Amino acid sequence: MQQWNLFIAFFRVGMLGYGGGPSSIPLVHKEVVDKYQWLSDDEFGDILALGNSLPGPIATKMAGYIGYRVSGLLGMMNAVLATIIPTIVIMIVLITSLNSFRDQPWVNGMTHAVVPVVGVMLAKLTYDFIKKSKINLGWPVTLLIGAGSLVLIEWLGLHPGLIILALLVYALVKPMSQKEAGPLKGQEQSS
Repeated sequence: MQQWNLFIAFFRVGMLGYGGGPSSIPLVHKEVVDKYQWLSDDEFGDILALGNSLPGPIATKMAGYIGYRVSGLLGMMNAVLATIIPTIVIMIVLITSLNSFRDQPWVNGMTHAVVPVVGVMLAKLTYDFIKKSKINLGWPVTLLIGAGSLVLIEWLGLHPGLIILALLVYALVKPMSQKEAGPLKGQEQSS
């Protein structure tokens, strides 16, 4: 049953994730956090951050990791296949059929109409992440990281993956430096 649920969850993502990674991320969240509860919001955020710092399509990276986590190697293959099969089939069918209608206004309108829907889905996910960041980090740090990321990405043209990687490295190094500083402080006090 677990394999079936994995397949259905990621098949839905593959079928409905029109527009690539940005539109599929909220769908993955809905399936794995809300519906099946395979991950918590924090775990999903960690996986999303790590997945964004690695090369390749985010939907397949997330499917692979979540599938592996839920059901091992077979779960990983199942989730990745469920994610890519709809895309392959839809691409073949749509490109073949829409190519003959590409000059029609309804085809053009259809592709433009999806953009606001994806924007709303991303805004909702962003709002959820900001609420969780506020709880974990507080408003000042959340706003500082958000504003700093905006400046680095939009105005300086830095790749988002590099920012995520830098934050991950900081998160890994910070606890180590605190552990090293901890005993020294204790030794100074006992001296």
